[in-house]
Amino acid sequence: VQLQACGGGLVQTGDSLRLSCAASGLTFSSYTLSWFRQAPGKERELVASISWRGGRTDYGDSVKGRFTIINDNAKNTVYLQMNDLKPEDTARYYCAAGALPNPFKWGQGTEVTVSS
Repeated sequence: VQLQACGGGLVQTGDSLRLSCAASGLTFSSYTLSWFRQAPGKERELVASISWRGGRTDYGDSVKGRFTIINDNAKNTVYLQMNDLKPEDTARYYCAAGALPNPFKWGQGTEVTVSS
């Protein structure tokens, strides 16, 4: 089972990015999928999640209205669309599969840097 995240990069304030997380050996539609992030010197925080039933999405307060989590079961891929990025969004972003608060499977992460 492997989760492969990509799509990070260096952007400017106000820009958009879309992160992708593809799964192998795992059927996404059977699990809650989440994106977490961790900035240097800070604790890991939950950014967004989508329930395995496909209906409910939840977001951290700091990203509500700017980020959207999207699950494409046909491609076994989960996306994080990030709009209006801010310097405080700078972090390493991780996708994860499994029930919150402790998903059982994590991707390796992708770095997002937002310059002011």
